[in-house]
Amino acid sequence: MEIKHQEDGKKGYFFIEKEGEKKAEMVYSKAGDQLFIIEHTEVDDSLRGEGAGKKMVMQAVELARKSGKKIMPLCPFAKSVFDKNEEIRDVLK
Repeated sequence: MEIKHQEDGKKGYFFIEKEGEKKAEMVYSKAGDQLFIIEHTEVDDSLRGEGAGKKMVMQAVELARKSGKKIMPLCPFAKSVFDKNEEIRDVLK
């Protein structure tokens, strides 16, 4: 499962395509130089149970670590991933 990343100004997206169609997406916005906010995560039924949402959150964690930023998960799903995985809380705001 390949997770792609795209930034467009103050917004960013992690997404998964299958057969040329976007099947999962996690949207974030940049809040200054040190923070980004995960706003929304959506996964198509065809990918449910495959961990697609968690994998996108983990990609965001990797991006935050590489860029020295923190993450504020406003999205309930992303917040639940942080709640369940203590090892990624180093980037939690």
